[in-house]
Amino acid sequence: MNPEIPESSMQIPAGDVTLEGNLRLPDDARGLVLFIHGSGSSRFSSRNRHVAQLLNQAGLATLLFDLLTAEENQIDMLTREFRFDIPLLSDRSRYAIKYVARQPKLADLPIGLFGASTGAAAALFAAESLADKIKTVVSRGGRPDLAQPVLAKVQAPTLLIVGGLDYEVLQLNKLAQSQMHAECELTVIPGATHLFEEPGTLDLAADAARKWFLQKLGDGRSSA
Repeated sequence: MNPEIPESSMQIPAGDVTLEGNLRLPDDARGLVLFIHGSGSSRFSSRNRHVAQLLNQAGLATLLFDLLTAEENQIDMLTREFRFDIPLLSDRSRYAIKYVARQPKLADLPIGLFGASTGAAAALFAAESLADKIKTVVSRGGRPDLAQPVLAKVQAPTLLIVGGLDYEVLQLNKLAQSQMHAECELTVIPGATHLFEEPGTLDLAADAARKWFLQKLGDGRSSA
């Protein structure tokens, strides 16, 4: 990632556990994007770190954090029992959002959420319940359909980014989009499968996310 923007560790209290995060805060940041991953990923995800780098270069702060503890992750690697536990992932996301909103250097930054896979559903649940704190949501290869109970109540403008060759997930995103009442756009990346591993496709997805966040997070720090 950009060496000019130092990365700092962040410990996030989340009920009876502590979550580990990595924060990058550019000078005069225009907003803060929390990455909410899913499906066995972590704050070290090469895809999310690549996207975060491009957001940093655009003047956006980023927080990549683990939704599971090290012990929970070891269990999940064997059983996969946590990666689809949307209530747990949503709850951990809310803790992180509330925590950063209390930090002096971050408190007045508008917040966006970047969800991937099952993390997209967790992001939408969190956005619905913390509508006063969340300005926008972006989903990359996500499962917003798993947030069906709250889709119609989400107020945050939402961008759904899906690979054109990720046929099943694309249909599920179209279904979720049809159930949302807030502004919701669908961007299809041609030639991309679920993980955006094809040359150039991840950069196209990241560029779409960057443009959306810069538009929806406004002019940066509030005057409040």
